Amino acid sequence: MASYHRSSDRTVVLDIGSQYTKCGFAGEAAPRYILPTCKVSNPRGETAAVSLDRFADLSNDELYDAIVDFVYALYYRYLMVNPKDRRIVVVESLLCPESFRATLAKVLFLRHGVSSVLFCPAHLMALFTLGVQTALVVDTGYTETFVLPVYEGVPLLSAWQAQPLAAKAIHSNIEKMLLQTCLVTTEKAEKEKLSALLDKLREDALEDIKARLCFVTSMERARLYQSAVTEDGAVDASKLPPAPPDVDYPLDGNKILHVSGRIRETATEVLFDQVEEEQALPNLILDAILKCPIHARKALTQSIVVMGGTAMLPGFRHRLQMELSDLAESPKYRERLAIRTFQFHDPPAKENYTAWLGAAIFGTLEVLPSRSISKEAYLKTGVIPDWSCLTIGVDDEKPSIQ
Repeated sequence: MASYHRSSDRTVVLDIGSQYTKCGFAGEAAPRYILPTCKVSNPRGETAAVSLDRFADLSNDELYDAIVDFVYALYYRYLMVNPKDRRIVVVESLLCPESFRATLAKVLFLRHGVSSVLFCPAHLMALFTLGVQTALVVDTGYTETFVLPVYEGVPLLSAWQAQPLAAKAIHSNIEKMLLQTCLVTTEKAEKEKLSALLDKLREDALEDIKARLCFVTSMERARLYQSAVTEDGAVDASKLPPAPPDVDYPLDGNKILHVSGRIRETATEVLFDQVEEEQALPNLILDAILKCPIHARKALTQSIVVMGGTAMLPGFRHRLQMELSDLAESPKYRERLAIRTFQFHDPPAKENYTAWLGAAIFGTLEVLPSRSISKEAYLKTGVIPDWSCLTIGVDDEKPSIQ
């Protein structure tokens, strides 16, 4: 018989991303809240700046204080539960800095008294939503795209690939194009260049423009845009395809920003730019596959999982699939990779919280206590084990990696 738990008994599941944090309870189908990581306020009304891409600017004491306020807000303002003697599952990227991980554990155990903590890899948790053990996981979030093959439940760390090709790069491209070409209708009904009014746009405005107005165009139209660029960098307008409709975007309440259809369509091309092949998103995926053992490559290409907020852009997955098939025919990969078709999974969650859902599923399993580090073990050793370390803190023996 299925057992039902009150919210006061359930495990808390937390996924702290570079830009957004997902929080909720194990056993639920979606997080209770998805909120900006940098904009969670503490009881004093101050903003806790704990975004992972900004933590390096903080000293150890500043980072500790920021996480204290951040975690307090999550528990008492949003989840509204007492963390004392409660289990927590924290989803983490393999690129998460060790200092952030250690500081978060210190806050959870010493400040809030949680009973146990499990730090679980985001790429493995994504597979829990599908019930598969082999997949090529592509995580394209805010700061970077991280590609990691997982074969029979084991991450192939020698094959991982990462590049700063994600939402942050798209935002920079949108801002650059808007400042170069777009006009603004002011409160006096006069049209002026955006660059004459503003030096830069707010990050939240850029993200809103991306999410509401932009999309990933087809590979055929992208090739037409590329062919219209001459050798000297000029654009031959006669070769450009018909542009999508322009859109007006309200800016600062009393101004109207006129966003051209070409910006809406081409802002995301930084992810697929083939000028520098090593920095294109399809190249990351194929390079990761080539670093895997030959017998694992076909299984990985037929089991691709895409997650992260950037993957939610309309047309993203279709374009990625077309680009992979086309790139596999190029001279660089034709002889080394015999596979020409790529299949994508469709997880039962939005791309931005796929890893959170996997952790919420794992948090309901009976194996959770044996995978977690208890408060007693942490107070005794002060060490946070990796996912693969199963015995640290259980006895006095040295930890064994299995």
